[in-house]
Amino acid sequence: MLIPVRCMTCGRPISGLWEKYIERMEKGEKPGKVLDDLGITNYCCRALFLTNKNILNKIAKFRV
Repeated sequence: MLIPVRCMTCGRPISGLWEKYIERMEKGEKPGKVLDDLGITNYCCRALFLTNKNILNKIAKFRV
């Protein structure tokens, strides 16, 4: 869904890096290199980026 504002484990702000991560991934870069370049070194933060799936566009079609 949406990336959390802060890492749930260590509390580091990570939401500001999400768009940069997605842009670079769409260009075909390897995830590990992108995370290293962005300075995301903690396992907990890396796990949030690697396991998050962007399904907002699919959910936005439905009205409440």
